Amino acid sequence: MAEQQARIVRRVVPVVIALLCLWLFGVWPPPVWWRDHEPRCTAMMRVRADASTCRRASIQGSAHAGTTARRREHDPLLERMVIIAEDSRFRTHHGIDFVELHEAWAAGGHRGASTITQQLAKNLYLSPSRSILRKLKEAVTAVRLELALPKDRIMQLYLETAELGPGIWGMDAASSAYFGVPASKLSAMQAAALAATLPQPRTSNPTFRPARMLARRELILARYYGGKTPVPHMDEDAIPEMPEIEAPVLPVIPDTLTIPDTRKDHPDSGGPTH
Repeated sequence: MAEQQARIVRRVVPVVIALLCLWLFGVWPPPVWWRDHEPRCTAMMRVRADASTCRRASIQGSAHAGTTARRREHDPLLERMVIIAEDSRFRTHHGIDFVELHEAWAAGGHRGASTITQQLAKNLYLSPSRSILRKLKEAVTAVRLELALPKDRIMQLYLETAELGPGIWGMDAASSAYFGVPASKLSAMQAAALAATLPQPRTSNPTFRPARMLARRELILARYYGGKTPVPHMDEDAIPEMPEIEAPVLPVIPDTLTIPDTRKDHPDSGGPTH
């Protein structure tokens, strides 16, 4: 009996491992597809049940199915704000930021550590679930995206698929919805506001409960203009602290200040004159 059970285990375990590997590495379309194609309806759009966005994208893109993607250039200012806010080592890591992971672990796991590439993997293929298996697949997919795509293309895809509010997907749609301008015309403050919206687009954005977004925007702007304090990763329910601003140094005024009385020498004071 024990031998029979051992035989079953020996047969089942390889199958389970194979299925797990297939699930971990099995994404469609493969990452290399995004070199020359634009996403029309991402997994996150479907999870959010944003059927109208998917339908519009399908109609607009139906005539271009299988053709080379039309590249949209985003303003370097916006890219810089997003990197400051979401992934300061974006240009140097390979999909996973182990330094940020260590810092998040040291902080007790109360903050996020996902890179821009991991967020893109979630947007394209996965769901907002926080399960260990989902996070593992996100990490594997992020590494595959890094191997298949250059950094500039990863950034471009992220800016086009990121959620920035209910039914608002991508920086172009967000800049139009919130500020009435194309993404290429955003001011530094507007670009920082969109970058600050990324962690919690449905709970704090420029038009809905903006307090948390505004606090994070100030941190991003301070960093952009040369501040040394890094912008921490933030989960959806976290409330960022406002940046500390040093009070200006004012002159010291003594408690008692004696002002000499010169009225006695004034001709109109009634005092003695010389």
